[in-house]
Amino acid sequence: MTSVENTRIDLSSSFKAYDVRGIVGETITADIVEAVGAAFVDVLELGGQTVLVGGDMRPSSPEFCAAFARGATTRGADVKLLNLISTDELYFACGSLQAAGAMFTASHNPAEYNGIKMAKAGAIPVSSETGLVEIQHLSEKYLAEGIPGAGSTGSISEQDVLREYAEYLRSLVDLSGSRPLKIVVDAGNGMAGMTTPAVLGSQLLPALPFEIVPLYFELDGSFPNHPANPLEPANLRDLQAAVVAHGANIGLAFDGDADRCFVIDEKGTPVSPSAVTALVARREIARAKAGSATRAPELTPVIIHNLITSRAVPELVTADGGRPVRTRVGHSFIKAVMAQEAAVFGGEHSAHYYFRDFFNADTGMLAAMHVLAALGEQDGPLSELGREYEPYVSSGEINSRLADIPAAVARVRAAYERDGVTLDELDGLTFTADNGEWWFNLRASNTEPYLRLNAEAIDAATMISTRDDVLALVRQ
Repeated sequence: MTSVENTRIDLSSSFKAYDVRGIVGETITADIVEAVGAAFVDVLELGGQTVLVGGDMRPSSPEFCAAFARGATTRGADVKLLNLISTDELYFACGSLQAAGAMFTASHNPAEYNGIKMAKAGAIPVSSETGLVEIQHLSEKYLAEGIPGAGSTGSISEQDVLREYAEYLRSLVDLSGSRPLKIVVDAGNGMAGMTTPAVLGSQLLPALPFEIVPLYFELDGSFPNHPANPLEPANLRDLQAAVVAHGANIGLAFDGDADRCFVIDEKGTPVSPSAVTALVARREIARAKAGSATRAPELTPVIIHNLITSRAVPELVTADGGRPVRTRVGHSFIKAVMAQEAAVFGGEHSAHYYFRDFFNADTGMLAAMHVLAALGEQDGPLSELGREYEPYVSSGEINSRLADIPAAVARVRAAYERDGVTLDELDGLTFTADNGEWWFNLRASNTEPYLRLNAEAIDAATMISTRDDVLALVRQ
């Protein structure tokens, strides 16, 4: 790397709260990545240890993996290149190999983006509160002054973890006894095009009683068919149509790095992430209460849910003898509370699902396997199975772009801070009707000029009324 003396480098535009993300060639380049690799080793004190490095199918990922490896080995770490992987594959590798790692992906962002998700040994996330700020500042220093050599340069080798990842997931959910299921999977040209045949198909392991109908399995970081962001309803339309056209039992949609999974029922209707959270929670509570050869039975298993998930989640967890714990939105918060509470499972409204047996990390594939197991062990359709987990009506997340977010929040607070309404400030403002008929949450985005509204009520009319009243105040 060329040394640039006395130059002020600022990487704040690409360093976010939980990861690094920027536009390739502008706010994230090979030089920047090399500096980040060196700083990662120094801040986490990984000299002489192994660092795992892999990336998704974006065209820049191989170059960035190589650059990160150069920086890391310059500072004395040994690098294992995992090459093409999903984000949850990295978490599996960090957990099973007890090594820190970096994943090159921009998740659901458009093709011109790439980024870095980092984890410590054991798949513990690196966030702004656990080293990411220090990595940013040291990277800026190395970009300005050059990366100094360590006592000895580390080595670079390669390792493929796909088979071990698939075997491990199958050891957690036995799908061999399922009734035959036809499953349409939309990989969005992302990493699920590689992981689905390995885990649910017969590419590496014995066949399961599933017929997989593939949509967009070709790995292509230009996303020629639709953005790999299933959170946007438009990106689910192809999957919804294919499920109905093929007479499938279920549809699964993954984001670009395949750490999130969205579920479609046999009618082509989305199953909410809250319903998936409740369904998986029920299974994990039962499993924890039963115990295993390596773990004693638990009297009251803990389930984590963020404050945007449906009220049905804590109600069902309590009814099944579990203990629900409510958290802020964001994977670093969820993972920290998972560890503190020894929780068996955690779910978010954004379709991130966290498992104690998966190193407290999130994996869309394992959540999908639980849904397939629940569907495959009974004869009814998914629409029927899912109905019991969705007793309330949700607005979904609604974003308002505002010039003055504090003023909008103040208007809502003035209108709703009254008798019969409970307010809490765990993450933004959550207002709950004391009669249980509705609740809503207002949160400002950390990165964009948006105010986010999520509302839920006992019926559609109450939800619509609540939603529209709040939006009128917000957008006044």
